[in-house]
Order: sequence, then C-alpha cells, then structure tokens
Amino acid sequence: MRLAIDHRLTLTAPAGPFQSVFHLLLTPPNGPTQSVERWDIDMAGFETAGRFVDGFGNVAHLVNQPRSEDEVTIHVRGTVSTRDTHGVIGRPAGEPVPALYRRLTTATKAPPALVATFRGTKESRVDVLHSLMARVGDMLGLPDETPAQTQMQADGGQSQSQTTEQKTLPAAADYAHLFIGAARALDIPARFVTGYRLNETNETNETNESAVLHAWAEAFDDRLGWIGFDPQRQMCPTDAYVRLAVGLDAEMATVLRTVPAAEPVQLLTVSRAE
Repeated sequence: MRLAIDHRLTLTAPAGPFQSVFHLLLTPPNGPTQSVERWDIDMAGFETAGRFVDGFGNVAHLVNQPRSEDEVTIHVRGTVSTRDTHGVIGRPAGEPVPALYRRLTTATKAPPALVATFRGTKESRVDVLHSLMARVGDMLGLPDETPAQTQMQADGGQSQSQTTEQKTLPAAADYAHLFIGAARALDIPARFVTGYRLNETNETNETNESAVLHAWAEAFDDRLGWIGFDPQRQMCPTDAYVRLAVGLDAEMATVLRTVPAAEPVQLLTVSRAE
C-alpha cells in the first residue's frame, strides 16, 4: 500500500528564554515493512538542523530557533510504500542489541498477576506474546469500532472527538506500556513504537478522524526477530501502519520535544496515495 501523510504541528514558544530547541523524531526509516518514497520536513531553521542517529537507531533532528512571538509550524509531508508482513520486522541492520529493551522504566511496569499467568508456560514465545496482547486488552478494555476514533498526541497523550457517548479508555500508549512491561518481566525484550496508522474503516471521513498518530509495541523472538503487537487494536501491525521511532517507552519515542516545553496542536491526514 502507498500512504500519503500530511502532518502539521503548530505551537507557541513559551516566554522567557532567548532560544528554543526542538528535538524531532519525524523521519520514518526504511525497512522490511516500509520504503520511504519521499519525505519533507518544513520548519524555520530546519535547513541548519543537526541530524544524527540516536541510541535506539532513530533518525533525529535538533533545531535551534531564536524565541519568537509568532507561532512555530512544523509541516511534515511524504509518501511511504508499506508491506504487510504479519507484524514481523526481523533484525534490521544497525540496531542496538535486543537486550537493551529488557530494561524496565517507570512507565513500563506490569502487575505481578498479569506476569504470573505466563511464568513456566510450555507455549512458544510467539504464542505467549499473542496471549499477552489479549490479556492486556482484557485488563484495559477495547475501543468500539464505531463512531469515535482516538488520536494520540505527540507526547503520548490522547484526545478524543466523539459523536455519540462512548466509555473513556486509556491512551494507545498505556496499552503498549502494559504489554512491554509484562514482556520485560518475562525476560522478553520489548520496545515502544510511535508511528502513523490509517483507519481503513473510516478512511473517507471528512473530519480527518481516519488519521492517527499511534503507539504500539514490538517484542523480540529469537527465531523471527522483532514482531509488532498493537494491544489497543488487538492485532499485529499491517500495511496500514508506518513506523516513525522506537524507544524504551513513550517519553523516549515521542515525535517532538521542545525546550522549554510547549504543547503542539496537530492536524494529521493519512490516506492512500494515488
């Protein structure tokens, strides 16, 4: 599938410092599940941005700007060709050793009762991970496939637009964190993934509710390598997903950090490319 992405973030720099620093993880990698055909990031100062690969293998940019009273806009546009590999990423070259992702963080802690269910099991690791994904869904609840869709904010939070009454559910990041924490407690390397997801069942919605900045998890299997799991959607990622960045948790894989801190307003469209 070819996906066209148009992502605009607008924020006002807080008063005080003479400089603002923007840390961007908004460049998707090429890999087994996706090939980037074109990708452009447009913002003031980006032409002189520092570009580097961080400790998790993400392409990062650092942009310094003089403090301005005007709004700062970051406009990301591109086309990505995606492939459905049933969630299997494998072992992309140049990545850190999987053991890095056994490290627990404050956000990735799982209740002992969840982990105890899988200790001593004779099931394969892949079967355990699928069962774990189902248990996380049972614990946190699952979104309806109807009217309201959720959009994850750049900081891992979530806003909702609703047309009918619907129960409040945790953010996608919470599902990923719980899954990751349980996997690590079972000594399985697992990592947080931030990216885009096309909601194909609502693709033509005129309010852009089909566009989602989403979060999911990947866990490591000795035979298959990295495998994606989306506990909120109860599925392995398909060709409707575009990976942007990975990390130990949402804080380390957030697409935009600013110093001083500022909250962006987002407009995002993900659609099938012509």
